[in-house]
Amino acid sequence: MPVITTIEDLRVLAKKRVPRMFYDYADSGSWTESTYRANESDFQSIKLRQRVAVNMENRSTATQMIGQNVAMPVAIAPTGLTGMQHADGEILGARAAKKFGIPFTLSTMSICSIEDVAAGTDRHPFWFQLYVMKDRDFIERLIDRAKAANCSALVLTLDLQILGQRHKDLKNGLSAPPKPTLATILNLMTKPRWGLGMLGTKRHGFGNIVGHVKGVENMGSLSEWTAKQFDPGLNWGDVEWIKKRWGGKLILKGIQDMEDAKLAVNSGADALIVSNHGGRQLDGAESSIRALPQIVDAVGSQIEIHMDGGIRSGQDVLKARALGAKGTYIGRSFLYGLGAMGEEGVSKALQIIHRELDLTMAFCGHTNIETVNKGILLPGTY
Repeated sequence: MPVITTIEDLRVLAKKRVPRMFYDYADSGSWTESTYRANESDFQSIKLRQRVAVNMENRSTATQMIGQNVAMPVAIAPTGLTGMQHADGEILGARAAKKFGIPFTLSTMSICSIEDVAAGTDRHPFWFQLYVMKDRDFIERLIDRAKAANCSALVLTLDLQILGQRHKDLKNGLSAPPKPTLATILNLMTKPRWGLGMLGTKRHGFGNIVGHVKGVENMGSLSEWTAKQFDPGLNWGDVEWIKKRWGGKLILKGIQDMEDAKLAVNSGADALIVSNHGGRQLDGAESSIRALPQIVDAVGSQIEIHMDGGIRSGQDVLKARALGAKGTYIGRSFLYGLGAMGEEGVSKALQIIHRELDLTMAFCGHTNIETVNKGILLPGTY
């Protein structure tokens, strides 16, 4: 077993252990993948100011996201098909997040259902991410199921009314259900560890949808339904309706523009996430970390601002925090850990990020995450 000290170590191991079809699904962007790459690389150009001879004892990364206590300003992002990176992946991710003391967000397009995750974590509160479908009756029941499962926040994704073109998925035959090519079938045969895990679980379909929609009883009928269901007509009036139906904490995901940030404030949401869907939607859009400061300047005093996209280390978390994000989300960093080593890998990813965050904060002269601001960054690099 290799020594794991970075998220990159987990990525390399996940690539070996997860079938190419599902690894590529997680580790890719749309079109030329320029935004996907910029999300990560734009963090690197932001430089830190090292401070010395300051008391570094009694450090704390604990804070709050939407009023909930968190061990560090990090949540696990909603990621589709998580249960295909590793058997029962959503349950394992939620358990690791619970142990660590950070929020776990379950995707509408998860393999394990809302009820599976609630049962697998002894009804510990988690967050639920909602995609708006044309079938409003299904959406109402989905929101009610999230309430019944003790979900403590609803994350409404606004940037997937239509699907960005992801070349790797098309080439691998990734659809619902998958239409694997000969190459992907041969590749599946080289992943016995993954295959044994999948044989040991009954969760192979989209658990939030199959059996919960009239006429969708299997993966075949699901394909037809999902192709017609993402709603290109989604608008701010729908946000108001969802907020009313939900009645709890609401986070809006997918804000990249100042005008949309102002509309998010007017919607009455509790927080917004500066996000370009991990570079999986509009290729050529600005990276999340570059978009963050202007949105903080525009509406940061009126709504809690979070961000996702490109976070591969605790240093990235600290830089986002310095630029005004009250919380951050990890998607790929979480999936690499899950694909590499299951629940243990997710815990390892969280430990790596926390340690990097804690040490970097100390090197920058701070012992409490609440005091971190732009002063830790080198002027002219952000």
